[in-house]
Amino acid sequence: MSPGKQAAESQAAAPMAAGIELEKMRRRVRLSRLVLFIAIAAGPVALGVAVLSRPTTVVAAPAAKPTTVRTTAVGTDPAGYAQLFIGAWLRSSTDDATTAQARLAQSLAPDVDLPDPAADAPPKPESVSAVRSVQRDAGQWAVTVAAQYDDGQVRYFAVPVAADSSGDSFTVTGAPGVVAGPARAGMPESPYSVTVPTGGDLSSAVGEFLGAYLTGSGGMDRYLAPGVRLSPVSPAPYTAVGVQQVLAVEEAAAAERVPVDGTTARVLVQVEARDGAGRWPLAYETGLKSRSGRWEVTALESGTVRNGGRS
Repeated sequence: MSPGKQAAESQAAAPMAAGIELEKMRRRVRLSRLVLFIAIAAGPVALGVAVLSRPTTVVAAPAAKPTTVRTTAVGTDPAGYAQLFIGAWLRSSTDDATTAQARLAQSLAPDVDLPDPAADAPPKPESVSAVRSVQRDAGQWAVTVAAQYDDGQVRYFAVPVAADSSGDSFTVTGAPGVVAGPARAGMPESPYSVTVPTGGDLSSAVGEFLGAYLTGSGGMDRYLAPGVRLSPVSPAPYTAVGVQQVLAVEEAAAAERVPVDGTTARVLVQVEARDGAGRWPLAYETGLKSRSGRWEVTALESGTVRNGGRS
């Protein structure tokens, strides 16, 4: 083939090859668009199929348990209110509703009638004391009040009392009722089962300490463990104090000699206190600790002990 013919064929093949490449590019573009459209369409279609094919499950929220709300303030106790009412009510009479006691009773219980005692009725109560309070319902209380008379008789009254939501206001909602008094509870077993010799070191220590505490004679600090502070009874109520019996929880308290340092003991000391009016049996729960060959007081049940003591 002549060179001229070869050149002509080459020039003719170039546009043909370019056309083939262009067509391939167009096919790739169309294919890419098709894939894109399918992907876009597949999303909502797949979602629709999933929604239609899976049953919708509705989970009910667990029912909230009802919460009991006390409308009465925490710590509210109308015992004093009921006690005040019974004291005024028992000292009142319908014959004279203008007395101070009658007016007080009516102000505390507006809907409760006053009593109508006979002319020869027993004397008015010497004292009244609230002995028991029970909350019946939200804001509703039943208070038992004891009235003591000069002849030793005691009569118990149940008083219904209502309190507002804040616990700041009370009212007696009905007439009181005479009820039986509280039963006497059995005596619990005492933890103080060890007898401590009255002439031993421990008995002498607590006897001297209580003597200083109750009579004001001598100082108390020398009987107290380091860091313990206690104020004596002032003014001193007694002139003399004698130990009658000492009982302990721990066996170490009954030892003939003071045990090693740091040994503790809890004792119940029964004493007889004397003054110009007579003799008085008293008892004190006391804590002690051994140090340097002696017993020192660390706690007194009925005192104002601080920094390591017990009030």
